[in-house]
Amino acid sequence: MRKLAGGISGTMEFVIFGLTLLGVALFHRHALAVAVAGFILTILVRVASAPEGIDAGGHEIAAHLASEWVTFANLFLLLLGFAVLANQFEQSNLPEAIPSRLPAGWLGGIALLAVVFGLSIFLDNIAGAIIGGIMARHVYRNGVTIGFQAAIVAAANAGGAGSVIGDTTTTMMWISGISPLQLAPAFIGAIAAFAFFAPLATLRQQRLSPISRGPASHVQIDWVRVAIVWIILAAVVAVNVIGNSLFPELEKTAPALGIGLWIAVLATTPFRAPDWRVLIEATKGATFLVVLVALASLIPVDELPSPSAFSVFGLGVLSAVFDNIPLTALALNQGGYDWALLAYAVGFGGSMVWFGSSAGVALTNIFPEGRSVVQWLRNGWPVAVAYLVGFLVMLAVMGWRP
Repeated sequence: MRKLAGGISGTMEFVIFGLTLLGVALFHRHALAVAVAGFILTILVRVASAPEGIDAGGHEIAAHLASEWVTFANLFLLLLGFAVLANQFEQSNLPEAIPSRLPAGWLGGIALLAVVFGLSIFLDNIAGAIIGGIMARHVYRNGVTIGFQAAIVAAANAGGAGSVIGDTTTTMMWISGISPLQLAPAFIGAIAAFAFFAPLATLRQQRLSPISRGPASHVQIDWVRVAIVWIILAAVVAVNVIGNSLFPELEKTAPALGIGLWIAVLATTPFRAPDWRVLIEATKGATFLVVLVALASLIPVDELPSPSAFSVFGLGVLSAVFDNIPLTALALNQGGYDWALLAYAVGFGGSMVWFGSSAGVALTNIFPEGRSVVQWLRNGWPVAVAYLVGFLVMLAVMGWRP
């Protein structure tokens, strides 16, 4: 992860970044415009204050963005591709049959969140969150509360926290030579956090909008679309595992995961075409996340605090508003961390705010009302408390193991 040098503009860039996040929180209906404005203003400040002159500053910005294009392209392609996958899943009518298969009452909601958790161990957490959101929309026909939306994102991020194929940050650690077994203890914190937030979110959801149960015998499931969903998911897993195992340098030179996903999408289209109109809203969400990640990469953070349990906890909190990809890259360069604890912190910590993780951005494409920081925090507070619970449980069980 290439970072720009600091300079006299450093303080101003932090101010702009903070104001951008505040603007996204206050004007969530115009989040993309706010993010783009912050990004452009940061570039102008960086270029204008470059010690070597405007031309040198412009070249520095261009070189930095060029070095990060793979990350940006992967995020963009994955968000759009998973939006198409979600449409195929919904059109298969399989979600219509889910309510009758779930336990009655609030236990049904916990079961749904557990499915999301399990899916995200083996799939990208974006896919887990989107599939969970589609299921929830059919299970809770009277509406999905923002608190339960936050729980879906938290379940997806918790499932990916200890899996090297479930989250971009853990994949980065795996590529850097950290063993999957070394990261697996992150599941201790993830399961503890899930045990805290899942019942609280589900009880409130059940009280305001209970599960709509009914016979599934009349539902005609399109098994071809179901097969397409599994083919696309299998392609993503295969590209992730094979690419990182056999061609670890590939992820630095090409957005292999996003390309693999779209090859599978286009290859299966002749059998059942998706509704391509879903890409309109998905493109807005994907562009917002890419711009926010690009803005975060421009902030002159060249090193992190000394590794400790306290600093890792802070990185998890920071991940709610600051992209966890550059944070993880800096941590890998610095060394000396308890990698399982860090994987839990930066993986699950982003769940606390809707734009804190790609899973949250993807889910709010389905539920736009979730794009409110105030409402997300007010209704999804169990997720924030669960982060602390999971962190403390990990320390109690495993201790600090740098």
